[in-house]
Parts: sequence; structure tokens; C-alpha cells
Amino acid sequence: MYPDMWTDPDDDPRGKDKTSPDGELATLDDFLSGYRMTLRMKCEGLDPEQLARRSVPPSTMSLLGLVRHLAEVERDWRNWITDGEPLPKLYGKRDADFHGAVAEQAVVDASYADLEREQAETDAALAAHPDLGARVGKEGIAVRELMVHRIEEYARHCGHADLLRECVDGRVGQ
Repeated sequence: MYPDMWTDPDDDPRGKDKTSPDGELATLDDFLSGYRMTLRMKCEGLDPEQLARRSVPPSTMSLLGLVRHLAEVERDWRNWITDGEPLPKLYGKRDADFHGAVAEQAVVDASYADLEREQAETDAALAAHPDLGARVGKEGIAVRELMVHRIEEYARHCGHADLLRECVDGRVGQ
């Protein structure tokens, strides 16, 4: 029915047959989960070359680069939570998340594994702080601010992913 969309609205699993969550934390978690799912959906069905395809020079942005970038920032958000020594960058020097997004199946598989692991570890670290007003880490950031920032980061990059996917196969977002 919608051949140019990356998913048919009737098959879209986001929010389908779901009641809205109760409470602020559940609402924030719901939005974050939705954007995480959106990123995965925008990458579905693409081969390594398509995932690694760069947008417009000189940009290094690609769908695979976004997956790697979000794994990197999930790790960085854990650094905001802790009082201890920061975790090292996942991919090394600045912008290595995008530069290392090459069209190899092993890189694709490792990138998705990195993203899933880093999301789970950040979720677990934040679960220890259910009070959204609590201040955590060396900077004393409020948990609420961190949650909203995570949603904003995913939302912004899902917009990028929408344009990148359109460049790959002409499919557009909802």
C-alpha cells in the first residue's frame, strides 16, 4: 500500500495496540525504546555496503556509523553516571565510530552487538537511580536530564537515518 515507506504503517510495531505508560519514568523509557526500535527498523534489510554508504561528502555519516555512534554515546552516558574513572572510548579516537563504519559483515555484526551491550549496561546503571530528580556522577547531572538527553540523541539521529535510508533505496519514513 505504501511502496515508498520503509515499513507499512499497518505492520509498524511501535505503539501498536499499546496503552500509554503510567508515570514519568515509564514514559521516558517508552520514548527511548521507540526511538531505539526506529533506528533498527531503518537499518533492516540492508546489506553491509548499503549500511556503510556515506551520505554527502564531506560527511562521514552512514547508517552503520549511526549505530556505532550511538553505541559510543551510550558508553559515554555511563561515564556521566559514575563517580569513578571514565570508561575508554569504544572505538578509540574522535569520530572513529563513523570512520570505522566499513562495508564488512563482521563490522556490522560487531557494531550491533556493541550497541545492544552498551544500551543494556547504560539501562542497568540508570535502573539503580529510579528517582528522576536524583543527581549522579561527578557533574551532578539529574537522572531526568540524562534520560531526556538520551531521547533527544536518538530522535535526532533517527531523523538522519530517515534521510540516509531514502538515499539508499528511496524509502521514506512515516
